[in-house]
Amino acid sequence: MHKLLIQIQCKPGTTYKVADKIYTRMVEELKIATSLYSISGEFDLFLEIWIPKDQEIGKYINDNLLDIDGIERTVTTMAFHAF
Repeated sequence: MHKLLIQIQCKPGTTYKVADKIYTRMVEELKIATSLYSISGEFDLFLEIWIPKDQEIGKYINDNLLDIDGIERTVTTMAFHAF
């Protein structure tokens, strides 16, 4: 599995709607998210997901996250090893 850490910037006024949609899809339907946080700073949400190693990361994110209305920008970081 690939562990991905995704920072999400939402269109103004849409953060809670976006978070609800992400939670429904990533946690309840796909069962790949372990954490979804509201954060301060340039981004609004922080999402931690695990995707299968046989999936192409960019396509998976594009097909399963970026079609959610209200997402303006994301930054994805791949986590390799916990110390």
